[in-house]
Amino acid sequence: MGLHVMDQFTYQIGLEEDDERLDKWMSHVLTDLSRSYIQKCIKDNEVFVNNKPQKASYRLKVDDEIIFRIPEAVEPAIEAENIPLSILYEDNDLLIVDKPKGMVVHPAPGHYSGTLVNAVMYHCKDNLSGINGVLRPGIVHRIDRDTTGSIIICKNDLAHNSIAGQLKEHTITRKYRAIVHGVIVPDEGTVNGAIGRDPKDRKKMALNEQNGKPAVTHYKVLKRLKEYTYIECQLETGRTHQIRVHMTSIGHPLLGDEVYGLRKSPYHLCGQTLHAMVIGFIHPSTGQYMEFTAPLPEYFEHLLQILE
Repeated sequence: MGLHVMDQFTYQIGLEEDDERLDKWMSHVLTDLSRSYIQKCIKDNEVFVNNKPQKASYRLKVDDEIIFRIPEAVEPAIEAENIPLSILYEDNDLLIVDKPKGMVVHPAPGHYSGTLVNAVMYHCKDNLSGINGVLRPGIVHRIDRDTTGSIIICKNDLAHNSIAGQLKEHTITRKYRAIVHGVIVPDEGTVNGAIGRDPKDRKKMALNEQNGKPAVTHYKVLKRLKEYTYIECQLETGRTHQIRVHMTSIGHPLLGDEVYGLRKSPYHLCGQTLHAMVIGFIHPSTGQYMEFTAPLPEYFEHLLQILE
């Protein structure tokens, strides 16, 4: 459901929705909006049940009429911030950055500062492609907050269109390093399964043949450890959380992954042990193939020594 500025949404509750919490029901129906945003709207009295504002915990009844006036979206001003960047390569068209753990790629509700975009805006001044709008200047692809490694930043629209085209054609080389639970027996394998929103939990992705997009991950064993396996994954497609979902689907979730993996890791990790190591592409201006390697982060090297 695409929502526009100052939309009004009206709905009457049916039998199967009886006794559901107002905020939970709204986040199922209005999938474009986060649950925290919906709760804020309820708190700000922008949601009416039978013409009266209600609490997020209100239990719906059959025939209740919901009216939600979606507030006007205000585009936040994104500030350039002097955050050090680890740069693997730079020229007039693009920048290859080695992203650290815990850094969000682009601004979003709850993360308007400290992102890779804030850092890149400071570094590149006004030289960033504008195709993805003010919140995502230069951003043509992304990696998760707790995934480290190589990411391409485009400085102009020509570079952006070229890299976006290569991503679409699946011709960009993307090799990741990961540590997974369990010992993988075959030396290599391929996981082929469409990925889409998890129907039971919209914050997660899942194998979803009905509504997902095709996704292919090739993996090979680099080292078998006592209870874990150190692997390389090569992406054919780049779906959200692809490696995390695919490896979980074959019974080998990533070590440290608190969303898809085994809840408690015996090691103090900030999220999944996943590193975007190699990125290769055709340069937008020269037509030459270029490849860059982001070294394994220190925590990852240290963990491998412990596990051995």
